[in-house]
Amino acid sequence: MLPFAAILVVAGIGAATLGDALSFEVLRNNREALLAYRDAHYALAAVVFMMVYVAIVAFSLPGALMASLTGGFLFGTIAGSLFNISAATIGATLIFLAARWGFGERMAVKMDTSQGRVKRIKDGIDENQWSMLFLIRLVPLVPFFVANLIPAIVGVPLRRFVISTFVGIIPGGVVYTSVGAGLGEVFAKGQAPNLGVIFEPHILLPILGLCALAALPIVLKFLRGGDEL
Repeated sequence: MLPFAAILVVAGIGAATLGDALSFEVLRNNREALLAYRDAHYALAAVVFMMVYVAIVAFSLPGALMASLTGGFLFGTIAGSLFNISAATIGATLIFLAARWGFGERMAVKMDTSQGRVKRIKDGIDENQWSMLFLIRLVPLVPFFVANLIPAIVGVPLRRFVISTFVGIIPGGVVYTSVGAGLGEVFAKGQAPNLGVIFEPHILLPILGLCALAALPIVLKFLRGGDEL
């Protein structure tokens, strides 16, 4: 339990002490210095940014959304999306490994050796792992931290977790990175960014369409009677 306990301790300390360390106001007040540093040391700025983002995700520290906006503001939509999604995937993988090394493996074994409904649920998840993994990444209402724990508990292979995480967070990651890329104009107007943009119909509906596509194999198996949960 030590790896996972360490994450929880750091997360608790971070929530109590870093609440305002990464906010819209902080980014706005330091934008000129950040842009100057990026222009002078682009590669180093990218590496440092990704390391900070990985730490934020891995330890569930406050500021993940602002980190995504910052990535877009500093590096643009394309490069910023690559940096944001890669860092988020690395951080998520660290949580996944910590959980699996702690209680995840024992939980997976216990579910495999159980009987009745728990066993049927585990078998159903195993037979539809790709669809389930993409669904929990694509659905905006599933907390990122929870989406990292569930695969560890049900024994998802590491490679499958990494691939599904990277691909599954692309839609939301690109949306928020593009919002960050437009912060220069927002700063100039003295406004605040629209952080609820992902719930607007022209963005939410395509994401829900991807969710339906990911769920299609599960629905087809159920209709054919090949999967009983």
